[in-house]
Amino acid sequence: MNAKAEKIRVASIDPSYYQAVTDAIRTEAVKLLSEEAVVAVVGYLPGRRTGTAVPGLVTTPEQAQQLIFSPACVNNLSLYLTKAKKGVLKKGKVAIIAKGCDLRALAGLMGESQVKKEDIYTIGIACAGVFGADSNRSGGLSEASIARKCRECTVHQPEGTDLLVGTLPELPQLTPLEAEELARLEALSPEERWAFWKEQFAKCIRCLACRQVCPFCYCEQCLCDKNRPQALESSPRPAGNTAWHIVRAMHLAGRCGGCAECERVCPMDIPLNLLNRRMAMELKELYDYEASTVPQEKGPLTRYQEDDDQSFIK
Repeated sequence: MNAKAEKIRVASIDPSYYQAVTDAIRTEAVKLLSEEAVVAVVGYLPGRRTGTAVPGLVTTPEQAQQLIFSPACVNNLSLYLTKAKKGVLKKGKVAIIAKGCDLRALAGLMGESQVKKEDIYTIGIACAGVFGADSNRSGGLSEASIARKCRECTVHQPEGTDLLVGTLPELPQLTPLEAEELARLEALSPEERWAFWKEQFAKCIRCLACRQVCPFCYCEQCLCDKNRPQALESSPRPAGNTAWHIVRAMHLAGRCGGCAECERVCPMDIPLNLLNRRMAMELKELYDYEASTVPQEKGPLTRYQEDDDQSFIK
């Protein structure tokens, strides 16, 4: 066995970990539905292809026996509790499966009064990681197949949930690829960084998949869809693309939970999570504020205080 293959084997996560988490989720979901403590559980179900998973809503104990958790459970399920996905919360109290990065989005939605804490029962996952968008999944979760965001995750063990399932296995130290890329970009001149992002934005085809998959894009009508007056050009041209991505990055500053769903679904491979992480760094440096797994008041860009620093105003 060559050194590379050995390294990947050592980094692999034991499949029994995922089976134990799956069993715990099913047990809790069956209990909650049987006791009518919740009307539904938002979780993951097996996909049509072997080894895949899809978001699902189960409403009976029998259906709850089909719930799973595996490295293929990449979706941020908090999306399905927002205004953009009407109807789920109207039925009554709902349980939801939440990885650590997803829990930050859920907490953000609670902080913005989009979801009430008393309406949600959170089943947190001690998550070892999930597959990357273009990874080879045949060998299970490993250094070669793990998502970039998971390489430097700080919330593998989420806190503040109603129930935490799973015992986190020993995780290997992986190279933080996104942090290295951010450091490389920061070392460039402003002109070079701008050239990099202009090149990335030029690839955008304005499919808006990034918006549709983001839990924080919950407006019933997006400002960018309005044409009277028109805020942004809707066709995929450089000026409109740049405006769209900058507006969206500013809109997510201090709110983004780091689930990287926008980057995962982008058909043009634009590194959107890098942009969101850079904005998060700005909020941390300027206001000592960052997204949390517990609900917080509005962030510094959405609230006014009389002692706010105004030195930037010329």
